[in-house]
Amino acid sequence: MALQNAGFSLEKGSFCALLGPNGAGKSTLFSILTRLFVPDAGDVSIDGHSLAQEPGKALAKIGVVFQQPTLDLDLTVRRNLKYFAALHGIAGALADRRIDAALERVNMRERRHEKVRALNGGHRRRMEIARALIHEPQVLLLDEPTVGLDAATRTAITGHVHDLTAEQDLTVLWATHLVDEVRDHDRLVVLHKGIVLADGQAADIGAGKSLQSRFLEMTGGSE
Repeated sequence: MALQNAGFSLEKGSFCALLGPNGAGKSTLFSILTRLFVPDAGDVSIDGHSLAQEPGKALAKIGVVFQQPTLDLDLTVRRNLKYFAALHGIAGALADRRIDAALERVNMRERRHEKVRALNGGHRRRMEIARALIHEPQVLLLDEPTVGLDAATRTAITGHVHDLTAEQDLTVLWATHLVDEVRDHDRLVVLHKGIVLADGQAADIGAGKSLQSRFLEMTGGSE
């Protein structure tokens, strides 16, 4: 069993870090939240819509950045986003406005005519975040979005998504195994072996210790 009664709820406009070592069940949970997997039991509710009973309405509320990149490297940034907008039924002038706004939010508008292949890893991730925002979702899911990036780029992207949470009133679920991506005031859910071990503010879960030390204690030293 990959997940065992792993339930929690997020308030609108909040940033929540889902922290767990490799194999904790984070990606399985994201597959359930995006309906790539259908669970044997339980349910997911997104803005009042049951993912099991109203999958179309529920999925329309979310944007997703998966762990593995899913960009067409030989298309420009704009062409990639136009294609994605079309999948959501957004075309013409509306698509152009949404794309420009999404790229502006991630400071990528000046690169809209560049081919994705020419972008560095950090800009590709920013582009994927922009793509996930085109249909104006209320919930943004990011599954280990900084994997393979250097420390400075990781810090920049983490900070940028925190800013988006505040500016756009987005609800964000950020999955990671890296403690340094979690801020003291973040909502934190610690997942290990499919079980939620802790759920609260990161500073409170640290309980006076460094979050790294507390995390290692809870997970038995797993990395």
